[in-house]
Amino acid sequence: MSSNHHVVESAEDFQQQLSKDLQRVSVINFWAPWAEPCKQMNEVVKELAKKYDSILFLQVEAEQLTEISESFEVESVPAFVVLRGHTLLGRVTGADAAELASQVEAHSKSSVKPTSTSEKAPAPAPATAPATNGASATAEEAKPEPKKETPEELNARMKSIIDSDKVVLFMKGSPEAPRCGFSRQTVAILKEHNVKYTHFDILQDEAVRQGLKTYNNWPTFPQLIIGGELMGGLDILREMVENGELKEALEAAGAA
Repeated sequence: MSSNHHVVESAEDFQQQLSKDLQRVSVINFWAPWAEPCKQMNEVVKELAKKYDSILFLQVEAEQLTEISESFEVESVPAFVVLRGHTLLGRVTGADAAELASQVEAHSKSSVKPTSTSEKAPAPAPATAPATNGASATAEEAKPEPKKETPEELNARMKSIIDSDKVVLFMKGSPEAPRCGFSRQTVAILKEHNVKYTHFDILQDEAVRQGLKTYNNWPTFPQLIIGGELMGGLDILREMVENGELKEALEAAGAA
């Protein structure tokens, strides 16, 4: 392993590595052992580390070192954060080897001042450029913004999703491509017990994602709904399997 490639063991280890040289560019590789794309990208990162020895590459197991993952708002893996010291330079989400290589190359040469000192990603560029030289705005620019969903409308929409099937799973990703370990394990249990269900990817709808935390009074995901009632998350599902309550709930909902 290259001397500039380091597997992070703890939050303290992570801070120590970053603090050694606050002018050095670092690439944080958030990964999980169960995700096949992560294994592929880990190899990409190792090759980049060999090529760019001036850059520090830190490998962080996202679900083991949650304090680090949460501080960078990592919601899925693989994910990559590019820093100079503690200053954000860029992000790459997903197994996009070309984009990661491009950012690494750019920041290995560039001395451009960073555009953000936050640990959050920079705001996206505007979809259209503002009018200049006194020109009036185009018809497209003059269109009013779409009406914002009211809390009542959001609640009605969430209830509609919940009532759309006898069993509904609110998860990160899809059953075919879960985006977090808890969702992956929940899907595996439901598959093992031949449970038919509808899924909803909360990563595709921030309003539902945040709204469900209040609507169901449950702060984490996945959330399993049976017969219109919240059962809970992965730990609750495991308990229900062990004590037979999953079968009972499915039968009561007519989903057995």
